[in-house]
Amino acid sequence: MLEIEDYIMIRELYAKGFNVTEISDKTGFDRKTVKKYLNITTIPEPKQRAKKASLLDQYKDHIIKKLNEAPFTASRLYREIREMGFKGKCTIVRDFVRKFRPEIGVQAVYRFETKPGVQAQVDWSELGRVEIDGKNIKLYCFNMVLGYSRMRYIEFTLSIDVHTLIQCHLNAFRYFDGYTTEILYDNMKQVVIKRALISTESEWNSKFEDFFKHYGLRPHLCRPVRPQTKGKIENTVGYVKRDFFLGTKFSSFSDINTQALTWLKRVNSEVHGTTHEIPLERFKAEGLKPINGVPEYLVIREEARKISRECFISYLGNMYSAPYRFAGREATLQIIGGKFKIIVGGQQVCEHEILAGRGRVARVKEHFKGLLSDILKENKAAMNKSGQSILKFETVEVEKRPLSVYDSLIEG
Repeated sequence: MLEIEDYIMIRELYAKGFNVTEISDKTGFDRKTVKKYLNITTIPEPKQRAKKASLLDQYKDHIIKKLNEAPFTASRLYREIREMGFKGKCTIVRDFVRKFRPEIGVQAVYRFETKPGVQAQVDWSELGRVEIDGKNIKLYCFNMVLGYSRMRYIEFTLSIDVHTLIQCHLNAFRYFDGYTTEILYDNMKQVVIKRALISTESEWNSKFEDFFKHYGLRPHLCRPVRPQTKGKIENTVGYVKRDFFLGTKFSSFSDINTQALTWLKRVNSEVHGTTHEIPLERFKAEGLKPINGVPEYLVIREEARKISRECFISYLGNMYSAPYRFAGREATLQIIGGKFKIIVGGQQVCEHEILAGRGRVARVKEHFKGLLSDILKENKAAMNKSGQSILKFETVEVEKRPLSVYDSLIEG
Protein backbone atom coordinates (compact mmCIF):
# COMPACT_ATOMS: atom_id res chain seq x y z
CA MET A 1 0.00 0.00 0.00
CA LEU A 2 1.21 3.47 -0.92
CA GLU A 3 1.87 6.15 1.64
CA ILE A 4 -0.69 8.99 1.75
CA GLU A 5 1.93 11.41 0.39
CA ASP A 6 2.47 9.22 -2.70
CA TYR A 7 -1.28 8.97 -3.31
CA ILE A 8 -1.64 12.77 -3.17
CA MET A 9 1.34 13.23 -5.52
CA ILE A 10 -0.20 10.88 -8.13
CA ARG A 11 -3.52 12.73 -7.99
CA GLU A 12 -1.79 16.12 -8.33
CA LEU A 13 0.25 15.02 -11.38
CA TYR A 14 -2.90 13.68 -13.02
CA ALA A 15 -4.72 16.94 -12.30
CA LYS A 16 -1.88 18.81 -14.03
CA GLY A 17 -2.48 16.82 -17.25
CA PHE A 18 0.09 14.04 -16.99
CA ASN A 19 -1.07 10.65 -18.30
CA VAL A 20 -0.62 7.28 -16.58
CA THR A 21 2.65 6.45 -18.39
CA GLU A 22 4.18 9.87 -17.60
CA ILE A 23 3.12 9.62 -13.95
CA SER A 24 4.65 6.12 -13.80
CA ASP A 25 7.93 7.43 -15.19
CA LYS A 26 8.08 10.36 -12.76
CA THR A 27 7.13 8.43 -9.62
CA GLY A 28 8.64 5.04 -10.37
CA PHE A 29 5.39 3.26 -9.56
CA ASP A 30 4.01 0.59 -11.88
CA ARG A 31 1.32 1.74 -14.37
CA LYS A 32 -1.21 -0.63 -12.80
CA THR A 33 -0.54 0.90 -9.38
CA VAL A 34 -1.01 4.40 -10.79
CA LYS A 35 -4.34 3.39 -12.41
CA LYS A 36 -5.51 1.76 -9.19
CA TYR A 37 -4.97 4.90 -7.10
CA LEU A 38 -6.44 7.20 -9.74
CA ASN A 39 -9.67 5.18 -9.69
CA ILE A 40 -10.24 5.21 -5.90
CA THR A 41 -12.05 8.22 -4.42
CA THR A 42 -10.97 7.98 -0.75
CA ILE A 43 -7.55 8.40 0.83
CA PRO A 44 -6.14 4.95 1.57
CA GLU A 45 -5.87 4.05 5.27
CA PRO A 46 -2.35 2.99 6.27
CA LYS A 47 -2.04 -0.61 7.35
CA GLN A 48 -1.41 -1.10 11.05
CA ARG A 49 1.82 -2.94 11.49
CA ALA A 50 1.61 -5.95 13.74
CA LYS A 51 3.04 -5.03 17.10
CA LYS A 52 6.14 -7.05 17.84
CA ALA A 53 5.83 -9.05 21.03
CA SER A 54 8.23 -8.04 23.78
CA LEU A 55 9.80 -10.29 26.38
CA LEU A 56 8.59 -7.74 28.94
CA ASP A 57 4.88 -7.84 27.98
CA GLN A 58 3.75 -10.37 30.58
CA TYR A 59 5.64 -8.54 33.34
CA LYS A 60 4.51 -4.97 32.63
CA ASP A 61 1.45 -5.18 34.88
CA HIS A 62 3.65 -6.30 37.78
CA ILE A 63 6.10 -3.44 37.18
CA ILE A 64 3.32 -0.85 36.96
CA LYS A 65 1.73 -2.17 40.14
CA LYS A 66 5.03 -1.95 42.00
CA LEU A 67 5.74 1.56 40.74
CA ASN A 68 2.31 2.67 41.94
CA GLU A 69 3.22 1.34 45.40
CA ALA A 70 6.64 2.99 45.70
CA PRO A 71 9.43 4.48 43.56
CA PHE A 72 11.39 1.24 43.21
CA THR A 73 14.55 1.27 41.10
CA ALA A 74 14.59 -0.40 37.69
CA SER A 75 17.32 -2.78 38.84
CA ARG A 76 15.20 -3.83 41.83
CA LEU A 77 12.22 -4.54 39.56
CA TYR A 78 14.49 -6.35 37.11
CA ARG A 79 15.64 -8.72 39.88
CA GLU A 80 12.03 -9.41 40.85
CA ILE A 81 10.78 -10.29 37.36
CA ARG A 82 13.92 -12.29 36.63
CA GLU A 83 12.93 -14.53 39.55
CA MET A 84 9.49 -14.77 37.92
CA GLY A 85 11.05 -16.08 34.69
CA PHE A 86 11.99 -12.96 32.69
CA LYS A 87 14.82 -13.75 30.22
CA GLY A 88 15.51 -10.27 28.87
CA LYS A 89 18.10 -7.69 29.86
CA CYS A 90 17.88 -4.92 32.44
CA THR A 91 18.02 -2.21 29.74
CA ILE A 92 14.50 -3.14 28.55
CA VAL A 93 13.21 -2.74 32.09
CA ARG A 94 15.02 0.60 32.51
CA ASP A 95 13.50 1.95 29.28
CA PHE A 96 10.00 0.91 30.32
CA VAL A 97 10.35 2.33 33.85
CA ARG A 98 11.70 5.60 32.43
CA LYS A 99 8.61 5.99 30.20
CA PHE A 100 6.15 5.01 32.89
CA ARG A 101 7.57 6.93 35.83
CA PRO A 102 6.35 10.55 36.00
CA GLU A 103 8.91 13.07 34.81
CA ILE A 104 10.51 15.08 37.60
CA GLY A 105 12.10 18.41 36.89
CA VAL A 106 15.85 18.17 37.36
CA GLN A 107 18.03 21.22 37.88
CA ALA A 108 21.48 21.23 36.36
CA VAL A 109 24.23 20.72 38.94
CA TYR A 110 27.99 20.73 39.01
CA ARG A 111 29.34 17.43 40.33
CA PHE A 112 32.36 17.56 42.64
CA GLU A 113 34.70 14.59 42.20
CA THR A 114 37.37 13.61 44.71
CA LYS A 115 40.69 11.86 44.40
CA PRO A 116 41.22 8.31 45.76
CA GLY A 117 41.36 7.99 49.53
CA VAL A 118 40.52 11.64 50.19
CA GLN A 119 36.85 11.89 51.10
CA ALA A 120 33.86 9.91 52.31
CA GLN A 121 30.34 11.29 52.81
CA VAL A 122 27.97 10.43 55.67
CA ASP A 123 24.29 10.98 56.38
CA TRP A 124 21.30 9.51 58.23
CA SER A 125 17.95 8.57 56.76
CA GLU A 126 14.69 7.80 58.58
CA LEU A 127 12.71 4.73 57.49
CA GLY A 128 9.49 4.60 59.49
CA ARG A 129 8.99 2.74 62.77
CA VAL A 130 9.52 -0.75 64.20
CA GLU A 131 8.20 -2.44 67.34
CA ILE A 132 10.97 -3.39 69.79
CA ASP A 133 10.30 -4.59 73.35
CA GLY A 134 6.67 -3.55 72.96
CA LYS A 135 7.65 0.02 72.04
CA ASN A 136 7.12 1.81 68.75
CA ILE A 137 10.60 3.08 67.84
CA LYS A 138 11.92 5.05 64.87
CA LEU A 139 14.17 3.15 62.46
CA TYR A 140 17.20 4.92 61.02
CA CYS A 141 19.84 4.08 58.45
CA PHE A 142 23.48 5.19 58.63
CA ASN A 143 24.92 5.75 55.14
CA MET A 144 28.56 6.15 54.13
CA VAL A 145 29.92 6.31 50.57
CA LEU A 146 33.55 6.65 49.47
CA GLY A 147 33.83 9.62 47.12
CA TYR A 148 36.17 8.12 44.54
CA SER A 149 35.14 4.46 44.23
CA ARG A 150 31.45 4.89 45.27
CA MET A 151 31.79 1.92 47.62
CA ARG A 152 28.79 2.00 49.99
CA TYR A 153 28.21 1.00 53.59
CA ILE A 154 24.83 1.07 55.36
CA GLU A 155 23.70 0.07 58.84
CA PHE A 156 20.25 0.25 60.43
CA THR A 157 19.94 1.65 63.96
CA LEU A 158 17.32 2.58 66.54
CA SER A 159 19.09 5.78 67.55
CA ILE A 160 21.03 8.63 65.98
CA ASP A 161 22.85 9.75 69.11
CA VAL A 162 26.58 10.46 69.04
CA HIS A 163 27.49 7.02 70.47
CA THR A 164 25.59 5.28 67.69
CA LEU A 165 27.12 7.59 65.08
CA ILE A 166 30.66 6.79 66.25
CA GLN A 167 29.95 3.04 66.40
CA CYS A 168 28.58 3.11 62.86
CA HIS A 169 31.77 4.86 61.70
CA LEU A 170 33.87 2.14 63.32
CA ASN A 171 31.77 -0.58 61.67
CA ALA A 172 32.16 1.16 58.30
CA PHE A 173 35.93 1.46 58.77
CA ARG A 174 36.09 -2.29 59.45
CA TYR A 175 33.94 -2.99 56.38
CA PHE A 176 36.28 -0.93 54.16
CA ASP A 177 39.34 -2.06 56.14
CA GLY A 178 40.40 1.58 56.36
CA TYR A 179 39.19 5.19 56.23
CA THR A 180 39.62 8.39 54.21
CA THR A 181 41.50 11.50 55.36
CA GLU A 182 38.31 13.57 55.55
CA ILE A 183 34.56 12.99 55.87
CA LEU A 184 31.80 15.34 54.75
CA TYR A 185 28.75 15.82 57.00
CA ASP A 186 25.56 17.77 57.09
CA ASN A 187 25.28 20.21 60.01
CA MET A 188 24.06 17.49 62.41
CA LYS A 189 24.17 18.20 66.17
CA GLN A 190 25.91 14.87 66.84
CA VAL A 191 28.90 16.30 64.93
CA VAL A 192 28.84 20.09 65.37
CA ILE A 193 27.42 22.28 68.16
CA LYS A 194 28.03 25.63 66.50
CA ARG A 195 29.05 26.00 62.88
CA ALA A 196 31.66 28.61 61.95
CA LEU A 197 32.03 30.29 58.56
CA ILE A 198 35.11 28.12 58.05
CA SER A 199 33.92 24.64 58.98
CA THR A 200 37.23 23.56 60.55
CA GLU A 201 36.83 26.37 63.13
CA SER A 202 33.40 25.16 64.25
CA GLU A 203 32.55 24.10 67.81
CA TRP A 204 32.38 20.31 67.63
CA ASN A 205 30.42 17.87 69.74
CA SER A 206 33.04 16.96 72.39
CA LYS A 207 32.45 13.19 72.17
CA PHE A 208 32.65 13.22 68.37
CA GLU A 209 35.70 15.49 68.46
CA ASP A 210 37.46 12.95 70.69
CA PHE A 211 36.66 10.26 68.10
CA PHE A 212 37.88 12.08 64.98
CA LYS A 213 41.04 13.28 66.70
CA HIS A 214 41.76 9.69 67.74
CA TYR A 215 41.88 8.71 64.06
CA GLY A 216 43.35 11.96 62.75
CA LEU A 217 40.23 12.61 60.64
CA ARG A 218 39.31 16.00 59.19
CA PRO A 219 35.53 16.57 59.42
CA HIS A 220 34.05 18.92 56.82
CA LEU A 221 30.57 20.48 56.85
CA CYS A 222 28.28 21.27 53.93
CA ARG A 223 27.86 24.96 53.25
CA PRO A 224 24.64 26.56 54.53
CA VAL A 225 23.75 27.44 50.92
CA ARG A 226 24.01 23.92 49.62
CA PRO A 227 25.84 23.25 46.38
CA GLN A 228 25.77 19.65 45.24
CA THR A 229 28.87 18.78 47.26
CA LYS A 230 26.93 16.07 49.10
CA GLY A 231 25.16 14.56 46.11
CA LYS A 232 26.93 11.19 46.35
CA ILE A 233 25.53 10.40 49.79
CA GLU A 234 22.09 11.84 48.99
CA ASN A 235 21.88 9.57 45.96
CA THR A 236 22.89 6.64 48.15
CA VAL A 237 20.21 7.47 50.75
CA GLY A 238 17.47 7.45 48.10
CA TYR A 239 18.86 4.35 46.39
CA VAL A 240 18.92 2.35 49.65
CA LYS A 241 15.26 3.15 50.26
CA ARG A 242 14.08 2.32 46.73
CA ASP A 243 16.35 -0.62 45.93
CA PHE A 244 16.65 -2.38 49.29
CA PHE A 245 14.24 -1.31 52.01
CA LEU A 246 10.86 -0.78 50.33
CA GLY A 247 8.88 -3.98 49.90
CA THR A 248 11.47 -6.22 51.62
CA LYS A 249 10.33 -8.44 54.51
CA PHE A 250 12.36 -8.72 57.71
CA SER A 251 11.95 -11.18 60.58
CA SER A 252 13.70 -9.03 63.20
CA PHE A 253 15.79 -5.91 63.70
CA SER A 254 19.05 -7.86 63.36
CA ASP A 255 17.72 -9.49 60.18
CA ILE A 256 17.54 -6.04 58.55
CA ASN A 257 21.29 -5.59 58.95
CA THR A 258 22.00 -9.17 57.88
CA GLN A 259 20.11 -8.61 54.63
CA ALA A 260 21.75 -5.18 54.26
CA LEU A 261 25.21 -6.81 54.16
CA THR A 262 24.03 -9.15 51.40
CA TRP A 263 22.65 -6.17 49.48
CA LEU A 264 25.93 -4.26 49.88
CA LYS A 265 27.88 -7.19 48.48
CA ARG A 266 25.73 -7.08 45.35
CA VAL A 267 25.56 -3.31 44.70
CA ASN A 268 29.28 -2.82 45.31
CA SER A 269 29.89 -5.45 42.64
CA GLU A 270 27.64 -3.85 39.99
CA VAL A 271 28.48 -1.11 37.50
CA HIS A 272 27.81 2.32 39.04
CA GLY A 273 25.49 4.60 37.07
CA THR A 274 27.79 7.64 37.30
CA THR A 275 31.31 6.23 37.03
CA HIS A 276 30.24 3.37 34.71
CA GLU A 277 32.70 1.23 36.64
CA ILE A 278 32.34 -1.40 39.37
CA PRO A 279 32.94 0.16 42.83
CA LEU A 280 34.93 -2.88 44.01
CA GLU A 281 37.32 -2.43 41.08
CA ARG A 282 37.78 1.31 41.68
CA PHE A 283 38.16 0.59 45.39
CA LYS A 284 41.55 -1.00 44.68
CA ALA A 285 42.88 2.48 43.95
CA GLU A 286 41.40 4.17 47.05
CA GLY A 287 44.50 3.73 49.24
CA LEU A 288 42.66 4.15 52.55
CA LYS A 289 44.41 4.69 55.86
CA PRO A 290 44.65 1.24 57.52
CA ILE A 291 42.43 0.88 60.57
CA ASN A 292 44.81 -1.58 62.23
CA GLY A 293 47.38 1.20 62.42
CA VAL A 294 45.38 2.96 65.16
CA PRO A 295 44.45 1.61 68.64
CA GLU A 296 40.80 0.53 68.83
CA TYR A 297 38.41 3.26 69.89
CA LEU A 298 35.89 1.99 72.46
CA VAL A 299 32.35 3.34 72.32
CA ILE A 300 30.45 2.82 75.56
CA ARG A 301 26.72 3.53 75.42
CA GLU A 302 24.47 3.30 78.48
CA GLU A 303 20.77 2.45 78.82
CA ALA A 304 18.63 2.13 81.95
CA ARG A 305 16.77 -1.11 82.66
CA LYS A 306 14.99 -2.81 85.57
CA ILE A 307 15.74 -6.45 86.41
CA SER A 308 12.45 -8.35 86.62
CA ARG A 309 11.34 -10.53 89.55
CA GLU A 310 12.13 -13.49 87.28
CA CYS A 311 15.75 -12.20 87.13
CA PHE A 312 15.78 -11.08 83.48
CA ILE A 313 16.23 -7.84 81.57
CA SER A 314 15.00 -7.14 78.03
CA TYR A 315 17.17 -5.71 75.24
CA LEU A 316 16.23 -5.48 71.52
CA GLY A 317 13.49 -8.09 71.82
CA ASN A 318 15.57 -10.72 73.66
CA MET A 319 15.81 -11.65 77.36
CA TYR A 320 19.03 -11.86 79.40
CA SER A 321 19.43 -13.26 82.91
CA ALA A 322 21.00 -11.48 85.88
CA PRO A 323 22.05 -12.90 89.30
CA TYR A 324 18.87 -13.54 91.29
CA ARG A 325 19.91 -11.42 94.28
CA PHE A 326 19.48 -8.32 92.07
CA ALA A 327 15.87 -9.10 91.06
CA GLY A 328 13.70 -5.97 91.10
CA ARG A 329 16.72 -3.62 91.16
CA GLU A 330 17.39 -0.74 88.79
CA ALA A 331 20.33 -1.46 86.46
CA THR A 332 22.43 0.19 83.77
CA LEU A 333 23.45 -1.53 80.55
CA GLN A 334 26.90 -0.59 79.29
CA ILE A 335 26.84 -1.54 75.61
CA ILE A 336 30.21 -2.01 73.92
CA GLY A 337 30.16 -3.41 70.39
CA GLY A 338 28.39 -6.77 70.37
CA LYS A 339 28.33 -7.10 74.17
CA PHE A 340 26.82 -5.36 77.17
CA LYS A 341 27.53 -5.30 80.90
CA ILE A 342 24.84 -5.12 83.59
CA ILE A 343 25.77 -2.60 86.27
CA VAL A 344 23.88 -2.43 89.60
CA GLY A 345 24.83 0.15 92.21
CA GLY A 346 28.04 0.94 90.36
CA GLN A 347 29.08 -2.75 90.35
CA GLN A 348 29.26 -5.00 87.28
CA VAL A 349 27.12 -8.06 88.05
CA CYS A 350 27.36 -9.90 84.71
CA GLU A 351 28.05 -9.61 80.96
CA HIS A 352 26.22 -10.90 77.86
CA GLU A 353 26.86 -11.29 74.14
CA ILE A 354 24.05 -9.52 72.25
CA LEU A 355 21.84 -12.15 70.60
CA ALA A 356 20.79 -11.96 66.98
CA GLY A 357 17.09 -12.20 66.11
CA ARG A 358 14.12 -11.76 68.40
CA GLY A 359 12.34 -13.75 71.12
CA ARG A 360 15.52 -15.52 72.31
CA VAL A 361 16.62 -16.05 75.91
CA ALA A 362 20.15 -15.97 77.32
CA ARG A 363 19.93 -17.83 80.65
CA VAL A 364 23.09 -18.37 82.70
CA LYS A 365 22.63 -21.22 85.22
CA GLU A 366 25.00 -19.65 87.74
CA HIS A 367 22.66 -16.65 88.00
CA PHE A 368 20.03 -18.90 89.64
CA LYS A 369 22.37 -21.07 91.74
CA GLY A 370 21.17 -21.03 95.37
CA LEU A 371 17.84 -19.40 94.54
CA LEU A 372 15.74 -22.50 95.38
CA SER A 373 17.49 -23.16 98.71
CA ASP A 374 17.08 -19.50 99.68
CA ILE A 375 13.36 -19.70 98.87
CA LEU A 376 13.01 -22.89 100.99
CA LYS A 377 14.88 -21.28 103.90
CA GLU A 378 12.61 -18.24 103.80
CA ASN A 379 9.50 -20.44 103.73
CA LYS A 380 10.76 -22.55 106.66
CA ALA A 381 11.59 -19.45 108.69
CA ALA A 382 8.13 -18.06 108.02
CA MET A 383 6.51 -21.34 109.15
CA ASN A 384 8.58 -21.51 112.34
CA LYS A 385 7.73 -17.97 113.20
CA SER A 386 4.06 -18.76 112.70
CA GLY A 387 4.28 -21.92 114.92
CA GLN A 388 5.67 -20.05 117.95
CA SER A 389 2.70 -17.77 118.24
CA ILE A 390 0.28 -18.39 121.23
CA LEU A 391 -3.34 -18.98 120.48
CA LYS A 392 -5.50 -17.01 122.92
CA PHE A 393 -9.13 -17.80 123.64
CA GLU A 394 -11.55 -15.03 124.27
CA THR A 395 -13.50 -15.44 127.58
CA VAL A 396 -17.11 -14.44 127.82
CA GLU A 397 -17.71 -11.96 130.60
CA VAL A 398 -20.69 -12.90 132.81
CA GLU A 399 -22.61 -10.03 134.30
CA LYS A 400 -22.45 -10.09 138.10
CA ARG A 401 -25.74 -9.51 139.89
CA PRO A 402 -26.71 -9.42 143.63
CA LEU A 403 -28.26 -12.67 145.13
CA SER A 404 -31.53 -10.85 145.88
CA VAL A 405 -32.18 -10.70 142.11
CA TYR A 406 -32.05 -14.50 141.83
CA ASP A 407 -34.24 -14.92 145.02
CA SER A 408 -36.96 -12.75 143.51
CA LEU A 409 -36.88 -14.81 140.31
CA ILE A 410 -37.38 -18.06 142.30
CA GLU A 411 -40.25 -16.63 144.34
CA GLY A 412 -41.88 -15.35 141.18
